[in-house]
Amino acid sequence: MTDGDPARDGDPAGIRAAGGVVWRPGPQGTEVCLVHRPRYGDWSLPKGKLEPGEHPLRAAVREVAEETDVRAVPQVRLPSAGYRSEGRPKVVDYWSMRAVANGGFQPGTEVDEVRWVAVDEAVRLVSYPHDAEVLAAFAALPPVTVALVLVRHGHAGKRGTWSGPDSGRPLDAEGWAQAYALAPLVALVRPVRLRSASARRCVQTLDPAAALLDLPIEVDGDLDEPRPGQDRDECVLAAAARLAALGAAGEPAAVCSQGAVIPGALERLTGRADDFTTPKGGGWLLAFSGEILTATDRL
Repeated sequence: MTDGDPARDGDPAGIRAAGGVVWRPGPQGTEVCLVHRPRYGDWSLPKGKLEPGEHPLRAAVREVAEETDVRAVPQVRLPSAGYRSEGRPKVVDYWSMRAVANGGFQPGTEVDEVRWVAVDEAVRLVSYPHDAEVLAAFAALPPVTVALVLVRHGHAGKRGTWSGPDSGRPLDAEGWAQAYALAPLVALVRPVRLRSASARRCVQTLDPAAALLDLPIEVDGDLDEPRPGQDRDECVLAAAARLAALGAAGEPAAVCSQGAVIPGALERLTGRADDFTTPKGGGWLLAFSGEILTATDRL
């Protein structure tokens, strides 16, 4: 198992792919989805190659849908699998995904059978040790009740060059490009709510997602960074409490906040002093079990 990237490791010919451990509740407990590929005569996790410029998370959801006709919501990043394929290094990124819809699988030349089985049975059935390792990592996860997307607003020029109140500073061209790039990633969790800090640039960052999903943007001052003279810890606590409340509500949501509060809020929610620094236009996939944040994945 490896989290390596062949391109970053100096091999531009490396293959990038993505897929998922897709799960659903079954009569006897959690069931996961495996696919049979007639070309190889194997049982494996659904996955496929990234398209040029495609985000791995988006590719994972797309490939699952294409191979199984299951629509799934990503939740937790799992260990990546690294191996050689056709003489080249290959890295497959995996996420656990909750199945939310099934269009009706039709056998094809790439996949001729889809099977839903218990996790223990899946570990025995898969043809490759790396798939078994990914399944074992999935089995060790705490239960996930909801996934949220948390993003930082896009680029909005420099504060010193804006003559009006800072809360009114708008996205610049780079920021709008980031906002449009974020929209399809936000849509992957199928949010039913969009929440934004009150700054104009934060609301604008969610505008493309709101148009794509036909959802209103709710402005929430609990997500704001400190105003002059305001205690930073007070804002961090408010943002963390808001995220925990959204997790406890059990409804998928997308949230846009600011760089002065996101790292501290995630530290408080996870209890870990990790590097949660978030670049403008960047974000996180957050998995909650009730109000407890159980996993973070940088988008």
